[in-house]
Formats: sequence, structure tokens, C-alpha cells
Amino acid sequence: MKYLTFALTKGRLANKTLELLEQVGIRCEEMYTDTRKLVFTDEQMGVKFFLAKATDVPTYVEYGAADIGVVGKDVLMEEKKDLFEVLDLGFGRCRMAVAGFPSGRELLDMRGDFKVATKYPEIARHYFLTRHQQPEILKLNGSIELAPIVGLSDVIVDIVETGSTLKENGLMVLDEICPISARMVVNKASMKIELERIQKLTRAVSTILKQKERETRA
Repeated sequence: MKYLTFALTKGRLANKTLELLEQVGIRCEEMYTDTRKLVFTDEQMGVKFFLAKATDVPTYVEYGAADIGVVGKDVLMEEKKDLFEVLDLGFGRCRMAVAGFPSGRELLDMRGDFKVATKYPEIARHYFLTRHQQPEILKLNGSIELAPIVGLSDVIVDIVETGSTLKENGLMVLDEICPISARMVVNKASMKIELERIQKLTRAVSTILKQKERETRA
């Protein structure tokens, strides 16, 4: 039997994904051992797992190194890989937003030149194009909130969870672009070759997610 290979985003998303998969009967014991291995295999279950940087997960899946991946919607939007997005897993919730000083709100109604700092240039570019604006977009990798504070940019486009960091630095959300959460994605060839196994998995996971949603509403 061919292995079903999972590429998981390192950190909290991987932990949440493993917890979810255990609820549908998929557990790779090797992942819980003290080892320096990079790829973890469960022969009995016929599955493999490896951990990767978030921005790399879509590439591993698109090119078939992994059949299934779990990664944030923000990465999928930015990377624009050729994948099937099959499930919204519901965890890792946050939002992609435009933020800045309160005075920055005026810029969103202008057609003039202004600067936007972001880790997500493709998302930012698309957002402002829908508003018929073409600001200068500056790609950063560190603390994006710093950019307007030191005068590098007028506004930022970034992920916002609680908004506390923005508030503590005199910044605020000026506009919400879209909600973000963890998504399960599948390689297109794998969807054909391993259709039965993947559909069985996605149905089981979907059932668990619906149960959790009902419990939350109760």
C-alpha cells in the first residue's frame, strides 16, 4: 500500500492537526519519540508525516512530495499554488487586515501615492487593485507593525489576531481583507490516485468538525 504523506506546518498548526487526526484514527507514534528524523512513518496506518515551514507546505503538496498539506489560508492566497483546497479546519483563526495610525484611514479613500509594508505582497497588491489603487508595496519579514511607527510605510497589511500589539503601539485595523484559518489541501494527482482514501479521511474530519461546531453552539 502506498503511503499517504502529510506535510504539516511547524508549530501550533501541526499540533492542532495531529490532535484532529487522532480523533479520526490516524496517529503516527514515531512523531512522539525522541528522534532527529525528519520524516515520520507509521507502517500499520500507511501514513507518513513531515514538518515544514508554512510557506513551503504548498510547494511540497503541489509537486507531489506530500499528498495532503495543512497550512493557513494566508499562505495559500500568497503562494497561489495549483492545489485542491478541500477543508476549512477552523483552527488558527485570525484575519488579514490593513492597519495603521487612525489618520491612515484617509489613504484608503485616496488615489495618491502611499507606501504599504507587508509580508504578503501578493495579497496586498490584489486588495489595493480591487480598490483601483497602486501604492508602493514594501516586502518585510520581521515585525510589520514597526514600519509605520518609524515612518517606513503609511499603512501595513498583516495578520491580526487579538489586535493588542496594534493597540499598544497606537495603531488600529483600518479595513479587514478576509478571515484566515487552517486549510487542508490535496495534490491534484493524489486526489485521482488516492481518491477513496482521501475522501474517507475528509469525510471523517468533516464529521468531527461539525460535531465541534454543534457543541460550541450548544
